[in-house]
Amino acid sequence: MPEYYLIIVVLLFGLAISDLVVGVSNDAVNFLNSSIGSKVAPRKTIMIVASLGILVGALFSSGMMEVARKGIFNPELFYFSEIMVVFIAVMLTDIILLDLFNTYGMPTSTTVSIVFELLGAAVAVAVLKITALSESLATLPDYINGSSAILIISGIFLSVFIAFFVGAFIQYFSRILFTFHYKRKLSTVGIIYSGLALSALTFFLLIKGAKGASFLTDDVMTWINEYRIILFISAVVFWSILMLIIHKTLKFDILRIVVLFGTFSLAMAFSGNDLVNFIGVPIAGFESYLSWSTSSTPAEEFAMSSLNQPVRTKTYLLFIAAVIMIITLWLSKKARTVTETEVNLGRQDEGAERFSPNFLSKFIVRYSIALSSGFEKITPKSWKKKSKSSFKPNKNLEEDTAAFDLVRASSNLTVASILIAIATSFKLPLSTTYVSFMVAMGTSLADKAWGRNSAVYRVAGVINVIGGWFFTAIIAFVVSALFATLIYFFKIWGIVILVLTVIGLVSRTFFLHKKKETESKKLLDTVKSTKMTTKEEIIDHTSQKLKITLSSVRKAFKNGITNLFEENLDAIYAEKKALETLSKENKEFKHHLVSLIKKIDSSKSKLNITYLSIYEFEKEILNSALSIINSCYQYVDHSFTPLEEDQRQTLLKTISSIDSYLEEVILTVDQKKFGELNTILQKKLICLTELEDYLNHEIEAIKDHDLGQKNSLLIFDIALEAKDMIALAARFIKTYNRI
Repeated sequence: MPEYYLIIVVLLFGLAISDLVVGVSNDAVNFLNSSIGSKVAPRKTIMIVASLGILVGALFSSGMMEVARKGIFNPELFYFSEIMVVFIAVMLTDIILLDLFNTYGMPTSTTVSIVFELLGAAVAVAVLKITALSESLATLPDYINGSSAILIISGIFLSVFIAFFVGAFIQYFSRILFTFHYKRKLSTVGIIYSGLALSALTFFLLIKGAKGASFLTDDVMTWINEYRIILFISAVVFWSILMLIIHKTLKFDILRIVVLFGTFSLAMAFSGNDLVNFIGVPIAGFESYLSWSTSSTPAEEFAMSSLNQPVRTKTYLLFIAAVIMIITLWLSKKARTVTETEVNLGRQDEGAERFSPNFLSKFIVRYSIALSSGFEKITPKSWKKKSKSSFKPNKNLEEDTAAFDLVRASSNLTVASILIAIATSFKLPLSTTYVSFMVAMGTSLADKAWGRNSAVYRVAGVINVIGGWFFTAIIAFVVSALFATLIYFFKIWGIVILVLTVIGLVSRTFFLHKKKETESKKLLDTVKSTKMTTKEEIIDHTSQKLKITLSSVRKAFKNGITNLFEENLDAIYAEKKALETLSKENKEFKHHLVSLIKKIDSSKSKLNITYLSIYEFEKEILNSALSIINSCYQYVDHSFTPLEEDQRQTLLKTISSIDSYLEEVILTVDQKKFGELNTILQKKLICLTELEDYLNHEIEAIKDHDLGQKNSLLIFDIALEAKDMIALAARFIKTYNRI
């Protein structure tokens, strides 16, 4: 039996490595968002600074490990065999949950996940134990550390509101002081602001955070605590003088120092606060195993009172964990995906919006505008004038500039770091993700980044992310409880099945994310590499894209109708998915239209109109083709009566004619022989005439025979959408012919 539990301990540490990887991939957004969003330095420099912060924070995190040991449940009421069930269930659930959120680029809380996983698994095991002992479920609260769990959970969710409003408040007055032309104020306001920000970061992270350090003696901690006020004042003086010297002698943008130091500080706070989420459970499992293995008591009878004893984690274990997190930070592509989500929600300019408006976002924006108008009426004119001048955007920014400036980046980092460090000093596992995300959203709101043209999208994004947080709590509790139950009954076989499930799910999400990333990169590369200052460049760019669209439409149309006759649902579905993917890419491309049009010479308005027309025709022909495929798919999927032989033969002839016509259009586009417009128009007329004859034939058949409503409507859908396709194909050549 000892071998069984030793295997579990080894597995816990193996899962800890995986959990560190998926956890850092999600939480990297917390400390990279501001520095990357503001482009404070090259990415490599930012990553080095963040890596150093992670290393220092990990060495300071020892005191937080008690949360996994006794923060959620009362360990003395659980036996060793039961505790190990809880721990293994928690780790398996955590990997699945975090990897799922990483794949879809949604920042979630590793703290909330671990708290609710511990709660779910502990409750499940406690219920099973109570049932086995034939006790009343009224004793369940005795097993759970209710006061501690409520304190942790309430602190986590309360932090959402505190972080948002504190972030908004600080950023509003920061912008009033600096304006968007902040470089003009660096020699005055900038010196004081930077000195205070750096002092706050130094005090809270290097002094308050030091309480958990595994290598600092109690005497040192006593001295730091006794002289904390003097140390803080000294830090203000030191940093202010240093910033003044750097600004005056080197003419350096001192806010860059604040942002980089803030990145280091927030990375340190993340590591010090959140490391427990990744390795706290495995270390607690290892310590439980050591306590049990030195006794002669069976695992089913050994009470885990030892977990109530304070313990400091070995420094070498913290160092190893830090190294794994740093490697993940540099290599994880999912970390970039999650970071992009938060940066896009907080960027200052308009553009492609990831989230669609929903009822709640529309409601919030509509009534916020009304409330804002009410406040504006009672605001003194002098303050409104001051506010208007302070929030006047800087129009001298380049197109591909940062998502926001260094003033907002420094506010994000300073406020988030202070809030997280305060919680860490009180050993509360406050959610780093919730705090950093809500601070960033609060500063975005205060900075008027959520304008009338983007507010509904940004608010919808925030609602989706927050909704995902509640989903995290629910699924963490339920899945962890389910896993604990399976392991409790099936033991080693339950663990084997769940481990294989985790491996399968993580592998699947890896390939799914890789596919999404490839598609996104392809579109972005196309946009970035596009040069359209001349007529020839516009034709070259659009014709290559158009050729792909027309070829896909032609293939889907021909194969869709053919497989309709054969009632091959899978083949029709494949064509349907291919068109939907192309249509989605076309819609995403729409968000880049404005930036692409800017590349065209403003004096050449006809070229702008040509470009827009080509895009619009592409969208319409894709919609027509997709409508035909959807009609065919639905007809076969519902097992409606197959088309009659006469209908098939007539339709096949018409399809052949349309296919030949589309082939001619594609060849014309590919070879850029747009002068041969008359040939295309003649073939278009032939196709339309044949289609009209086909429709007349079907109408007569409806009168003479009972073909059925579904049959007739399908034919009408195909014929009418095909007419639009034929007309649109000719429009492409007409448009090119004009230029």
